Amino acid sequence: MRIDATHRGWMIAAVAALVGSTALYVWYAGSTPGGPRGGTAMGLAFGIAGYALMLFAGLLGARKKVPVWRIGRAQTWMRGHLWLGLLSLPLILFHGAFSFQGPLTGVLMALMVVVIASGLFGAAMQHFVPGVLTTQVPLETIYEEIPHIRQQLREEADELVEAAVQVDEEHEDKVRFRELYATRVRPFLEAPAVGLVEPLRALAPAAFRPVLDDLESICEEQRQLTRQRRLYHFLHAWLLVHVPLSIALLVLGGVHAVMALRY
Repeated sequence: MRIDATHRGWMIAAVAALVGSTALYVWYAGSTPGGPRGGTAMGLAFGIAGYALMLFAGLLGARKKVPVWRIGRAQTWMRGHLWLGLLSLPLILFHGAFSFQGPLTGVLMALMVVVIASGLFGAAMQHFVPGVLTTQVPLETIYEEIPHIRQQLREEADELVEAAVQVDEEHEDKVRFRELYATRVRPFLEAPAVGLVEPLRALAPAAFRPVLDDLESICEEQRQLTRQRRLYHFLHAWLLVHVPLSIALLVLGGVHAVMALRY
């Protein structure tokens, strides 16, 4: 896998921070009477740093929703979101000295593990799925334009059929061809499946088979649009888990911080 400069920079920074914080924790754990605890000054410092990184990761979502926050390159934010989000986990573990008692802390750790796992899954999908999309959908288009393009393809097919039946052919052949289009091709264009359409050449009157080349090309483009839509939904489905649980984690983390400082 090729690692770009932005990715490499964030990775080096995160690894360096992890090494430094780990060394600090080892010293802290060995020099603290009674062992490390979340309520000590160092334990609180680890907790604050970990929660700050979690908030930073959450800013990525806010950056996408609030136009005035579109500062810097999206790629830079995404790399930071990934690596600093990962770094927050060991910092939170250092904060609790790898021992989390009580229902709220247990829920927080479970949420954190699921959020990070879903984020890693999403990062992997965003790396591999575009390659699959290029292979399976060579006619890839802008996702938001798919409904409009589909409508254009249906209109183009309708016009092809109307032009074809204007030629001086037997009336019976025209009826058969119109019926074939209306019962087999047009429904497919309205709701195309990924599988192959039932072969049409054996069913079409011989005089109308040349126009099937164009109709089959239109059907193929519709199939590719369907594949693109399904891959797009698959690529973004993980967000249905990642985003709500990330919000819950930030809210409960804030509640935990307030309760810890007050009591």
